[in-house]
Amino acid sequence: MTPRPRVLLVAGAYSPERSSGGLQSAAVARALRTRLDARVLTTSSDPSLCPNDEVDGVPVSRIYINLNSVLALVGALPRMVVALVRLLPRVDIVHIQGYSTKNILIMALAKLFGRPVILHLQTARHDEPPAVKARGLLAWWAFAGATAYLSVSPGLTASYLAAGLPAGRIREVPNGVDASRFRPASAYERASLRARLNLPASRPLILFVGVISPDKQPHVLLEAWLRLQQDPATASTLVLIGATDPTLFELGGRLIDQLRATAQASGFADRVLFVPPTNQIQDYFRAADMYVMPSLREGLPIALLEAMACGLPCVASRLPGATDVMVEDGVNGRLVPVGEAAAFAAAMAGILAAPEVATRLGAAARRTVEDRYTIERVAEVWLDAYYEVLGRRP
Repeated sequence: MTPRPRVLLVAGAYSPERSSGGLQSAAVARALRTRLDARVLTTSSDPSLCPNDEVDGVPVSRIYINLNSVLALVGALPRMVVALVRLLPRVDIVHIQGYSTKNILIMALAKLFGRPVILHLQTARHDEPPAVKARGLLAWWAFAGATAYLSVSPGLTASYLAAGLPAGRIREVPNGVDASRFRPASAYERASLRARLNLPASRPLILFVGVISPDKQPHVLLEAWLRLQQDPATASTLVLIGATDPTLFELGGRLIDQLRATAQASGFADRVLFVPPTNQIQDYFRAADMYVMPSLREGLPIALLEAMACGLPCVASRLPGATDVMVEDGVNGRLVPVGEAAAFAAAMAGILAAPEVATRLGAAARRTVEDRYTIERVAEVWLDAYYEVLGRRP
């Protein structure tokens, strides 16, 4: 019998902290629990989390990093080296989620121990060759030296190929979602969830999930939403769920303060709710009536997949090679031009004013996930990539 692959999954954050790569790693590890020996190495910004932990039966090693201190960042390097020297002999392959500075150290030690590396391209622009090249020669060495690559979207694949990197080393596999955890709610379930989450029951609930950052463009959504509040047919509650820590690399200043000030000045602040990140995010999706994603850039957005899996009508920015791969405008959701608040408002109003349209779009969104984006499908491709890199077959 062929031995199970032993894989070190490297993520920027891992449960209970959240990152797209960490979420996918955790979901795939659960799906393959009987066919894969997985370990996790992750950085953490929470000093209270255990450095050596176990999550859902998977060993997790955490390296605490204080993002507010350069000295602390430098001091984390020896701990990362110790963790890698301990973990690399126990695994056959290293699977890194996305590009960051730590990839240089990981790549160097993986080569020293003779371990192949898979680099998973998750985030538009940040994980693309031009952005990595701009970080310098060592960064590009760590990026270009991977044994194989996984890409979550056609846009990221195209950027990889445009850099002249070997076409034979990359395979495209979308992000996936647990369709049993993220599923449509009945009217009774929706009402019960709203009561438990202390959400208003009398108005439609529009949901945003993502880091409160300029790239995610929540200010565009807020502007669009405010245009609808004077009309009783489109009046609603807006719930924004996401991290607001300005030390995160995605955040460009205190956008959250601007959003709160805008909501307060509008006179509708009581209808705008700000919720911190939660590991029970599925409850908010299942309590909502619509999901809106006004992002400027995405790889293949997991939050959008989660909303679609819950049968929500979704309105998203049209991002070539990303959202337009998932959503067909007017069929299983709505796509509108990036940054155009008026277009978002019109699309949202069309759904709020026509319950039959909301039902049709939401049902089609759920079918799309079932057909193409279940975590079980994604897990099979990850596993096949591991066997291919290791030169064996199950």
